[in-house]
Amino acid sequence: MGRFQVVGATVVDGSGRDPAKVDVSIEDGHIARLGASSAHGERLDAEGLTMTPGLIDAHVHLGLSSLIRPQFSFQISAAEIAADIFATAGATLDAGFTTVRDTGGIDGGVVTTIAKGKVRGPRVLSCGPVQCQTGGHGYYGADWEPTELWSSHHLPGLCALSMMSGNADELRGNVREAFRRGASFLKLCVTGGVVGAHDRLTDTQFTVEEIAVAVQEAAARGTYVTVHAHNNEGVRNAVEAGVRCVEHGTDLDASTAALMATREVALVPTFAVVEQLLHDTAGAGLDESTRHRVMGVRERMTEALAVAKEAGVRIGLGSDLIGPAQNRRGEELRLRAELETPMEALVAATKTNAEILGLSGEVGSIAPGMRADLVLWKGDPLEDPELFADPSNAIVVVQAGRVVKDLR
Repeated sequence: MGRFQVVGATVVDGSGRDPAKVDVSIEDGHIARLGASSAHGERLDAEGLTMTPGLIDAHVHLGLSSLIRPQFSFQISAAEIAADIFATAGATLDAGFTTVRDTGGIDGGVVTTIAKGKVRGPRVLSCGPVQCQTGGHGYYGADWEPTELWSSHHLPGLCALSMMSGNADELRGNVREAFRRGASFLKLCVTGGVVGAHDRLTDTQFTVEEIAVAVQEAAARGTYVTVHAHNNEGVRNAVEAGVRCVEHGTDLDASTAALMATREVALVPTFAVVEQLLHDTAGAGLDESTRHRVMGVRERMTEALAVAKEAGVRIGLGSDLIGPAQNRRGEELRLRAELETPMEALVAATKTNAEILGLSGEVGSIAPGMRADLVLWKGDPLEDPELFADPSNAIVVVQAGRVVKDLR
């Protein structure tokens, strides 16, 4: 549809303002006006439905849609990996997510293929392969395998999990290569992780000076660095080095949160993956040791969320789901609604995430001039946040003015 109106919906515009019943006119992929219009065009009847902006997930891993260790040890064919990636991309769109930030795992060809419309999927911003220190988080090679062979596990144009650096000069070369391959921002792993092979959550990785090299290279291209960080020392090192965003932030303390707020560093907590790994570790292709790692993480991440809010940190929303079970991405909003209000969870997944991704003024709210990324929900997810978690409740999804899902 080039020009149409959505009439009868209760609109939650993403700003945090109270819902209002208002018609929305769409022209040439953008929102033209709010309110009744006499313009000619199709009418989409949304009586009884709730409209929100298209959701944004600030932490996805489309390239980890297969089982991680089999995928990166050549037990799964490139064809199957591609099928899994593109199936997950379509499921993400069907769940109401029209924009995502991929924080490691896909190579540039996936972004291009989705952008060309050859497969269904959300708008994708990608860091390409994550940057990790030699043997650090993000490296899943066998213990006996020389580290220099790790890059041979990449499938160019399709999946590339990580690039390893042993010092600042190697890191500089690797981030330049990531940009050459299409990265629009950078991600570094500065602590160990839950889904780790050679590290622990308490490990601190990369020095302040090394992280600053990536920040310098990103700034030279008008973009930014985000970091995977669980322990507080790693978070603080990254903030001192000049990063713009922190993923997870599990053990964030009050003084570091205050520094983040002062330097306008955002936080993206990730609760859905914690629930996934606690309740279906095997389904993600991981062994029981991973479940032991995640024990206690949710409680500490909840505390970190409260600490960050108290400090005035900008807080986005990311699911971080891995493996084949990525169809219930909206579970992150349901979990956040338990810790905050449903409206706060929605704003985090729309307006705030758009700001973090550098897309403020383009997506993330329902207002004239914005891209027409919209979702019509069966019922009111502000009254019942469980609705966000089930993709079947996203009755209609509109992306850039095109109806890409319609279950009416």
